[in-house]
Amino acid sequence: MIEYIRGEIVELTPTRLIMECGGIGYELNISLHTYSAFNGKASGKIYVLEVIREDAHLLFGFADKTERELFVQLTSVSGVGPNTARMILSSLPPAELIQVIATKNETALTAVKGIGLKTAQRILIDLKNKVKPIEGATDLSTPVAGNAAVVEEATAALVMLGFQKAASQKAVLSILKGSPALPVEQVIKTALRML
Repeated sequence: MIEYIRGEIVELTPTRLIMECGGIGYELNISLHTYSAFNGKASGKIYVLEVIREDAHLLFGFADKTERELFVQLTSVSGVGPNTARMILSSLPPAELIQVIATKNETALTAVKGIGLKTAQRILIDLKNKVKPIEGATDLSTPVAGNAAVVEEATAALVMLGFQKAASQKAVLSILKGSPALPVEQVIKTALRML
């Protein structure tokens, strides 16, 4: 089992990170929360969870242990797989997700793409006694200069998450028209709620 990887960040997109350590490049699937934490950094330490399936061996990376623990708890819920858990953590940062679970906020969970009412209720019931509040949680959003780069990166991230390119680009452009200074991760979070 890999606990964490410390190394040089070779590539970073809103959905994946490639980190080189000891001459090996590790591809990690990440959430927007983790993307925000590593954006602009040349190196770092990322916590890892291996998911082994019949057809693939996947690595999921997390900025901190709390996010990884939430991911593990989410995937323990029936009907919530790794990609759905990553989508939830991209839409709701760990501190906000903990608050949503603590207050039994079905509406916030059903606003996440792919989460229906029954799945939201199952998550709230299964995790209500397992989730502990985080003290001193902060928002790591940083503004990104240049709308063209934001449009391109946000659209690419949404396509990687399974959305149609045309619909993703339309949503991103619509969001930026109203708020041109939004950072890419905020644009993607807003688009996830629209699509």
